[in-house]
Amino acid sequence: MGKLVLYGFDDSPPFRAVKLTLAALEVPYELVEVNTRNKEHFTPEYLKKNPQHTVPTLEDDGHYIWDSHAIITYLVSKYGKNDSLYPKDLLQRAVVDQRLHFESGVVFASGIRSLVRPVVAGNLVIPRERYDAIIEVYDFLEGFLSGQDYVAGNQLTIADFSLISSITTLEVFVKVNPVKYSKITAWIKRLEALPYYEEANGIGARKFAAFFQKINYTFAT
Repeated sequence: MGKLVLYGFDDSPPFRAVKLTLAALEVPYELVEVNTRNKEHFTPEYLKKNPQHTVPTLEDDGHYIWDSHAIITYLVSKYGKNDSLYPKDLLQRAVVDQRLHFESGVVFASGIRSLVRPVVAGNLVIPRERYDAIIEVYDFLEGFLSGQDYVAGNQLTIADFSLISSITTLEVFVKVNPVKYSKITAWIKRLEALPYYEEANGIGARKFAAFFQKINYTFAT
């Protein structure tokens, strides 16, 4: 097995999704912090590795992969002892892939990024539609979890890792109502019970929360 190096920092939800995957696979790796708040992802050295200047980036024996979804599917395909985290059955895999695309295109793009960037830039009154977008995410996810323990079925998959990192980030802005979203609440607790959850996601989620709790933002009425 070649040397694995993971670049990124704990505040990043996609970075935490990769950490969860590596922990579940029990694959050793070196961690190199790249703090985007300090613009470290724009250094010439990092741009050579990832010209899209995003985190995380994975280095595997001199090869570079970025985008958390590409990374985690690569990791389980190469290092998984079985296919439980990313089933080979095409129908089951399609469900996992759909959830990954949902996280990328809806949860992260419409939920997290469209909210975080304006706030960091100093726009402290968040348009009401951003709040509504988060509620819509929760509504969809509650539906996905109907009749099953995990987001893509009754077994843990990388789709859970991708979504838990983002949902625990969205909770900084809009808490999951445990009465309205009882299935999401139970799913979060299920993920929190994983022996590697705290180090891989819990710590980083709290770091993200601590940063934004210092900013006096509000949702427009």
